[in-house]
Amino acid sequence: MLKYVVLFNEFESLIQNGRLKAGFKLPSIRQLSDQHQCSKSTVLKALQELEKRHLIYAVPKSGYYVVQKEFDGKSEPTTEIDFVTSAPAWHQFPYHDFQHCINKAIDTYQQELFIYGTPKGLPSLIKVIQKQLEQYQVFAKEEQIFITSGVQQALSLLTFIPFPNERTHILVEQPSYHLFVEQLRAYKISVLGIQRTAEGIDLGELERIFSDQEIKFFYTMPRFHNPLGTSYSKKEREEILKLAVKYGVYIVEDDYLADFEENMKVDPIFSEDTHNMVIYLKSFSKIMFPGLRIGVAVLPKPLADSFQLYKRTADIDSSMISQAALEIYIKSGMFERHRNKVRMSYLLRANLLYDALEKYSAPGFYRPASICMNAHIVLPHRLNSTHLINNLQNQQVLVETMGQNYLDGFHQEKILKLNVSNTNIQKLDQGIALIFKEMFNKQNYYL
Repeated sequence: MLKYVVLFNEFESLIQNGRLKAGFKLPSIRQLSDQHQCSKSTVLKALQELEKRHLIYAVPKSGYYVVQKEFDGKSEPTTEIDFVTSAPAWHQFPYHDFQHCINKAIDTYQQELFIYGTPKGLPSLIKVIQKQLEQYQVFAKEEQIFITSGVQQALSLLTFIPFPNERTHILVEQPSYHLFVEQLRAYKISVLGIQRTAEGIDLGELERIFSDQEIKFFYTMPRFHNPLGTSYSKKEREEILKLAVKYGVYIVEDDYLADFEENMKVDPIFSEDTHNMVIYLKSFSKIMFPGLRIGVAVLPKPLADSFQLYKRTADIDSSMISQAALEIYIKSGMFERHRNKVRMSYLLRANLLYDALEKYSAPGFYRPASICMNAHIVLPHRLNSTHLINNLQNQQVLVETMGQNYLDGFHQEKILKLNVSNTNIQKLDQGIALIFKEMFNKQNYYL
């Protein structure tokens, strides 16, 4: 056996059995060469192999260090039972893997990183994204695909660019994504709302709005709605598209949790669109990390030129380093492995959440066929939600209502939203039990 392989196997064993802890600094190349009576080049080759396997990482002018252990799906211990935080837990992401991709991206795309002029996105990433989108039944040409600085930027651009239907009103589900609601409010955009519940939306009301109002586009989350956590049925998706085509209304489909879908037979509305009326948005924030700031927009050809013009004036380019690193991360197979791990972790959390809701809620609780880490509880009208939230907070249970998810002036249902992205899974059942206990506490009700 070659000497560098012997060295590699020795260090791999020491790291995997825990004798070399995360963060441990390895001896210098010279010291290792003396200890093992071999050349420095042999030691360096062994270290490079360990680095390729993501067991160690190099710090310039410092040395080699053992990486953190891989994600095991468990949250860090905490006294709080957090049903509020929606960002993915930092410890779930193998950041050293991505750090290698960033370093590789800088080595590979040295010249491109110093050039302006790719407002659509890094061309090589667009090719990779095009192929990846096909897994979600989103088939598009490269010229239809744009890389944006997160989905939030895509929504902002779509709000302001002129559409072929020459309309200005925007329709959103109520409740809806709070940052888009906030954006519409900040810019005083003409916006209407339509109620969405666990049962879906009133298609008759949707048709009335489409026919009576000058709707530019309808912003919807058919899959795993934020914040309700529910999904439209296949029939509902088909009917929404049919009405949009009939009345010339564009659909902006936010598929932000596509990577967490367990049922591969559930297709987006975009997959059924034959009239170029659907704009498809996908985020990497939940499956990766929010700081990546990369989103994907797939547009009908008539909108592509306007979108590109407005994007170029907004930020010239989305982060080239992030794009290049993401391309390498996907092409290497790391993304798929990470996605599978995180999907299983969140599916575990979702099942624990819905098991607890079934256990403590009233008879007749409806469990959706497809579940995610979001859910909601409709509160009794006479319940004082402020008292409820404060009493739960005193017991280390963090919850909130959906006030920020509603448009000003739209009737707000009294709903508690739940997100288990960062919930301590050992305390999840206890947290749901405490929520229902306080819901049945007469002291939390108005007289």
